Amino acid sequence: MSQYEARIEVGHRPGILDPQGGVIERALPALGYGNVSHVRVGKSIRLAVEAPDEASARAQVEEMCRRLLANPVIEDFTIELLSTETPMVGGGR
Repeated sequence: MSQYEARIEVGHRPGILDPQGGVIERALPALGYGNVSHVRVGKSIRLAVEAPDEASARAQVEEMCRRLLANPVIEDFTIELLSTETPMVGGGR
């Protein structure tokens, strides 16, 4: 088994109202940031998963996203998967 770190970004689908992003966008000019627009708020999830290979790890994380971590009606998600295995350095035998 190998261990993988999953970095998941969840955000509203295009066209879905983002009230939290709207509040932030309206407040930023009062703080001197009048050059900011299109603010979107989402969530970032990090987790470690053990799996026999990267494809199995990705499939498991995608299932987690569809079943629990993202609302498929209003949210999209992206997954970045990194192996946490340390490659051998030098001339191992």
